[in-house]
Amino acid sequence: MADTDDAVEEFLERADTAYEEYDHGYADADATLRRLERHLERLRDAVEE
Repeated sequence: MADTDDAVEEFLERADTAYEEYDHGYADADATLRRLERHLERLRDAVEE
């Protein structure tokens, strides 16, 4: 279960960073969504292992 917890924590940190960069104007909406999709894929992979 610790691996899943670590994966969730990492996802949340990366998602927060993506949103912050979007809010500050460093990334547009499409780039932010693509980035979040990649993070979701990594989270799903980690949970399925």
